[in-house]
Amino acid sequence: MAFIKEESEDMKIEEAFSVKHEDTETPTDLMSLNEGSQELNETDDKDKNGKLHDFKTEEKCISCSQTKKTSSQTQKTETSNLNPNMRIHTGERTYTCQQCGKSFSRNGDLKTHMKIHIKNKQLICPQCGKSFTQKKYLTVHMIIHTREKSFTCPQCGKSFTFKGRLQTHMRVHNGEKPFTCELCGKSFTQKRYLTVHMRVHTGEKPFICPQCGKSFTCKERLKIHMRDHTGEKPFTCPQCGKSFTCKGNLNVHMRDHTGEKPFTCPQCGKSFTYKGKLNIHMRIHTGEKPFACDKCGKSFTQKNGLNIHMRIHTGEKPFTCELCGKSFSFSNGLKVHMINHNEKKPLICPQCGKSFMQIHCLKTHMIIHTGEKPYTCPQCGKCFRHKGSLKGHIRIHTGEKPFTCELCEKGFSFSNGLKVHMRTHTGEKPFVCVQCGRSFTENKLLNAHMRIHTGESPFTCELCGKGFRDKGSLKGHTRIHTGEKPFTCKLCGKSFSFGSNLKVHMRTHTGEKPFVCDQCGRSFMEKKLLNVHMGIHTGESPFTCELCGKAFQQKEKLKKHMKIH
Repeated sequence: MAFIKEESEDMKIEEAFSVKHEDTETPTDLMSLNEGSQELNETDDKDKNGKLHDFKTEEKCISCSQTKKTSSQTQKTETSNLNPNMRIHTGERTYTCQQCGKSFSRNGDLKTHMKIHIKNKQLICPQCGKSFTQKKYLTVHMIIHTREKSFTCPQCGKSFTFKGRLQTHMRVHNGEKPFTCELCGKSFTQKRYLTVHMRVHTGEKPFICPQCGKSFTCKERLKIHMRDHTGEKPFTCPQCGKSFTCKGNLNVHMRDHTGEKPFTCPQCGKSFTYKGKLNIHMRIHTGEKPFACDKCGKSFTQKNGLNIHMRIHTGEKPFTCELCGKSFSFSNGLKVHMINHNEKKPLICPQCGKSFMQIHCLKTHMIIHTGEKPYTCPQCGKCFRHKGSLKGHIRIHTGEKPFTCELCEKGFSFSNGLKVHMRTHTGEKPFVCVQCGRSFTENKLLNAHMRIHTGESPFTCELCGKGFRDKGSLKGHTRIHTGEKPFTCKLCGKSFSFGSNLKVHMRTHTGEKPFVCDQCGRSFMEKKLLNVHMGIHTGESPFTCELCGKAFQQKEKLKKHMKIH
């Protein structure tokens, strides 16, 4: 009778899923049973009167030697119960849920699992409204509301209802992570976290959004995702009232109010609010530029920098002047253009005729003509015409760099330094040589370039008399005499006299070769190496011996040749 009662209870579950039994001895649509039990020889068990003997027999599992005593009268039925034990060893799972596809090795496990799919959860917690499929789960849950939290963490004071939960919590403090992924080695404090993590490797995403079909590895992520559809934002900032869909986003947002910057660069000590910004910043030290232009090979530290750069190739001009309709690829180009629409400047310098909108701007400008430098640095004694220039200069001593590039996190002491730097991301070169058409990011670079055409070298080395077109080149040249090498590689310790040499050297560590030949696709670390290589394709030999007229593709080969003469 117990067997019949159990069967009738099972039918209630199965009927809830509209599954019918065609035959009690054949597999059902809900569960695929594999009856592999041995048939008993009933003739051996019967006496002359046709009755079954009532004696005990023993069955033993060959894998784990588990022994089960059965009565001969029920042996035919009970023998099949040994099969689930065997399936534990073989890994066979013959009972499959038709709702979600999950498989089980025992019939009872499937029956328990099927209750998860029953939509009408009758057992509801009167305290919090949470519903359960089984009474035992509700009973355990009620302890949360009724039982005192007597297990307290000695380190942070957090209390728990169960000792086991306190022990699990302690792993947060001691760093213990006993559950390790066998595939990638990542460790976790709890087994359920490992279970969810394993889905990264298997690709399993069992939790599906009923509205858009997007799937997730864990129920919590689906729950957070559902708020995108409902618009629910239960986590609110107490400072400004801004709301968020998940607590993690609120915690990150709170750093804007507290000023907390928990992510610190191990190389320079600079701190960041977000881990993502630290990762981008680290590329300054490593020289990594993972976003490369497929048109010209130029690389960028951030994808946004590449997107801005691509406007050069696509011709996109998203910044439009509202007054005349002229468009520009970069915001800075529009800002410069807007000056043309400004009203006429009434204040004119009597010395050079330059005009200004405000009187204080004219007065500041007049200092250029008088040569007066009233603002002196208290640390090094250097004098400046403008107070703002002195203020910016002081930052060289303090190391302060308040102007930061949003694309690569590089800092600058002066706003103009940031303005010029941004052109390296956008590719903008507004200063064009009228002689050869070459363009530059700064006016001073154009001025230095113009001396190539004029032959002027106004900056002379006091030690050897060599002349240079710009002050920076002279400064770098002086280091050859002094032996100073202020630019040091943080990866291998090698030092250089020029910052540009260090920049090129860093590519030996990163493997970056930004200069690509458009003829054969070969790439180079330096532009001069690409220029030399291009001679192979063009056949050009620009370096000619003045004594015999022999031409060479490389300057070094010409120098070697000159030793013959």
